[in-house]
Amino acid sequence: MVMQKIVPHLWFDKEAAEAAEFYASVFPESRVTSITRMEDTPSGDCDMVLFELWGQKFMAISAGPIFKPNPSISFMVNFDPLLFGGSQESARAKIDEVWNKLINGGSALMPIDEYPFSKRYGWVQDKYGVSWQLILTNPEGEPRPPIINSLMFVGDRCGKAEEAINFYCSVFKNAKLGSLHRYPEGMTPDKPGTVMFADFKLEDSWFTAMDSAHEHKFSFDEGVSIVVNCEDQQELDYFSQKLSAVPEAEQCGWIKDKFGVSWQISPIIVEEMMVNGTQEQVNRITQALLPMKRLEIAPLVKAFEGK
Repeated sequence: MVMQKIVPHLWFDKEAAEAAEFYASVFPESRVTSITRMEDTPSGDCDMVLFELWGQKFMAISAGPIFKPNPSISFMVNFDPLLFGGSQESARAKIDEVWNKLINGGSALMPIDEYPFSKRYGWVQDKYGVSWQLILTNPEGEPRPPIINSLMFVGDRCGKAEEAINFYCSVFKNAKLGSLHRYPEGMTPDKPGTVMFADFKLEDSWFTAMDSAHEHKFSFDEGVSIVVNCEDQQELDYFSQKLSAVPEAEQCGWIKDKFGVSWQISPIIVEEMMVNGTQEQVNRITQALLPMKRLEIAPLVKAFEGK
């Protein structure tokens, strides 16, 4: 499989492997690809899980109850009739099937129904706390992948969506602006010009973004972060320097940008070593990682080799 440059990462207490297996049973063309045990971390023994959902690579970790996913970062799932042989009926049947599986033990943030923007749409927070926006899309529109990362700017960050989009597109060298729709006048009188819906592409991944002036008890945090897979130290340093805005939040390659979004700037070779290494090699890499803030490839390779 070609390396996916940008990968969403989910934080769980102990349920990463269980959740990944569940999601793989819910979405088409999905599977768990690896589970790696990281021993003796500050959170105890942790499982790092890699899985694919409808062609989209995901990562997850069981690392204790420190963080939990919340709806500030959700996943929009496009049920395009073109993915179902052009059949509206098949796409609609599948969206209802997936909704029924995700709502079991979860809660509806927006009930599945007909809305002005879609004949079938629903926003659900599943039993693990991860949020999904299921939408029956118009096959006449520009194609989008089945699963898209979705950012919602809330609280004091409401009104920052457009600024964030332009910032991210300036950081990533392969970026593309998509559509942008603003709230009609009068819908958000305290935040004129805010973004009702926009989408943009960073490297190989599409994102959506919106501002929400409603009261929310959540905001961006490490419950859902975004991994940037880097080829070498130069690329690692570039993204760390460009994206990190909170030095005290830097730990083990995790950084936080000026909008509060958490990123993991990580060399792809580390994932390869963690997945393919022996338990002893994984343990050595883990211990080498823990004291680092921004990651350095050379010491991690030495740790893997036992040098």
